[in-house]
Amino acid sequence: MTVCAVPLPSTTDTVPSAAALHRSLRDASPAEVIATALKLVGRDQLALVSSFGTESAALLKVMADVDPAIPIVFLDTGWLFAETLAYRDTLIERLDLRDVRTIKPSEAKLASEDADGELWFTDPDTCCRIRKVEPLARALAPFSAWLNGRKRFQGGARATIPVVEQDGARLKFNPFANVSREQIIAIFNDAKLPPHPLLASGYLSVGCMPCTSRSSANEDSRAGRWRGRPKTECGIHTSASADALASSA
Repeated sequence: MTVCAVPLPSTTDTVPSAAALHRSLRDASPAEVIATALKLVGRDQLALVSSFGTESAALLKVMADVDPAIPIVFLDTGWLFAETLAYRDTLIERLDLRDVRTIKPSEAKLASEDADGELWFTDPDTCCRIRKVEPLARALAPFSAWLNGRKRFQGGARATIPVVEQDGARLKFNPFANVSREQIIAIFNDAKLPPHPLLASGYLSVGCMPCTSRSSANEDSRAGRWRGRPKTECGIHTSASADALASSA
């Protein structure tokens, strides 16, 4: 499938601002957003960050149709469900994903800050920082732009996300910002994508095993994440820029 990038806004700078790109792409399809990002910075400077969760296959399918060799960053926190790791391998083969990079937390950080493996319970924010936020910061260091799968319909802090935003020195593209749940289902159905193995068991959103629970049909899709706590995000979309984290990690 050939996807044309949306014409970039005219500017005297080499790279348009995030605000200008958002204005140009706010009504673009996810494929057009990805193609534009690819044209703007090139494959070597663009990464897609994926959890290989319950909705991830839809974005990965759209990306693969644009260019299956775009680097994909996958954070293996050490607490993931075995089903998620198996699903990653299934989608790599099914979609012919050619550059999936599995990133793990620093063993030294785990030894010094979570030696007993109880940090998820006593301080989930710090647990997310050392297992997800800091490893992602290091992984994104070579890139000037990245793609992720957040959607406005997920609510909370995600309800007003732009299609493109500035993340420190890096551009952050949200190709699925405008998509609906029904559109995601249609992508799965049209491409005959396999569902995440835990979806049938009531896990509507899947993260780390200790902090993920089942959700009922009348709940928000992320209700099972950090249930009973005020926490709603792991921090990779709400923490300081990856550049600052990488330099301090």
